Amino acid sequence: QVQLVESGGGLAQAGGRLTLSCSASGRIIIMHRMGWYRQVPGKQRVLVADIESDGRTTYADFVKGRFTISRDAAKNTVTLQMNSLEPEDTAVYYCNVVAVPLGSKEYDYWGQGTQVTVSS
Repeated sequence: QVQLVESGGGLAQAGGRLTLSCSASGRIIIMHRMGWYRQVPGKQRVLVADIESDGRTTYADFVKGRFTISRDAAKNTVTLQMNSLEPEDTAVYYCNVVAVPLGSKEYDYWGQGTQVTVSS
């Protein structure tokens, strides 16, 4: 019903930057919250940042001041600009959206994940 395609992961050096993008497609009636989570092996997936349909944002403390989330409502895309990267930012990053597709109820959708690796 809703498909998410992520792009932009890869390798960066400490202090560098990467940009993650996620595009949602499908017969979407309402797009609520869009965001990014991350997960490292053996640990739970945690919120990095999200953005509501009215533009309100939430950031994890560990990325405040370094990462910026934005969305394009017309294109149903969400972007995470990651600056001042640290080795601790190494993780698989997952796009997450809360959306209402045509003929269905509100549901949580996840992307397949994109690897971000930061070298020291």
